[in-house]
Amino acid sequence: MSFDDKFHETSRRVRNWGRWGDDDRLGTLNLITDAAVVEAAATISLGHRVSCAIDMTHSGVQLGQIPTRVNPIHAMGSIDHPDLGDPDGEAMVPHFSDDMITMGLQAATHWDGLSHVSYNHMLYNGVPTSSITARGGASVLGIENVRHLVGRGVLLDIAGSKGLDRLADDHEVTPEDLDDAAEWGGITIRSGDIVLLRTGRIQLFFESGAQAYTFGSDGLGNSPGPGLRAVEWFHSHDIAAVASDSYIFEVFPSRSWDNALAVHCLHIVDMGLTQGQNWNLEPIAKMCTEIGRHEFFLSASPEPVVGGCGAPVNPVAVF
Repeated sequence: MSFDDKFHETSRRVRNWGRWGDDDRLGTLNLITDAAVVEAAATISLGHRVSCAIDMTHSGVQLGQIPTRVNPIHAMGSIDHPDLGDPDGEAMVPHFSDDMITMGLQAATHWDGLSHVSYNHMLYNGVPTSSITARGGASVLGIENVRHLVGRGVLLDIAGSKGLDRLADDHEVTPEDLDDAAEWGGITIRSGDIVLLRTGRIQLFFESGAQAYTFGSDGLGNSPGPGLRAVEWFHSHDIAAVASDSYIFEVFPSRSWDNALAVHCLHIVDMGLTQGQNWNLEPIAKMCTEIGRHEFFLSASPEPVVGGCGAPVNPVAVF
């Protein structure tokens, strides 16, 4: 399989290599300026807070078909342990319980780092994949470069704008869909926005479990999401980051098998666009509908895992 001419034409139009300097490590997150954060803070009027994270649990969204994506495994290291010594079993001295977790960094609600995807053995901004090593991880484009990710979040409720609870499994989100959802939500897109893209797909996880969520209601592996044309929409609108409520993020399979997972490559490698998956956008969609507003302050900083190709996050929208 190799990408077709449409992919390469799109790549040439959206590539941001060198836009913020040859040593840039943030890509489109550079678009979240101080002024953009001040404007984002002005959207807070009610103080209502809504989390977009799914629970980190062993019964999560992963099925094991991607070997490193282990659902979070929680274990206790010590229970009611007297760290300072308690030879007589005296309960009135301090006791502590500690625990640990093992998981794939992209297993639950997460951001993909700019080292997560490559093609032609190249990462964003021309960084070679040889910069990722078994011991050190991503030595150049590690997720720890993203020290903060806050700004104006906008919910583009593609399903809601069409009067649907959930998009069809094979729905390709187009620029027209994105424009319609913005208009339906009363949103004027601004440079530096963080777009949350609701398809309704996460409903399958809560209703029927990981198998249905990952492979679709028909079990064929189809999934709704942006296609190649939508990539240029994100580029032309200077979107800083985008996250969705699906496992794959982009439409799958692509309209052409030659372009399967092409959106990942165009977003992360060519644009340097931080992208997230497995976000629960049902509560935020409900809040937006209740208050009649689809913009909010979003706090969604990833855990600073040194060398990480991605990281879990608990995104919180503040209205």
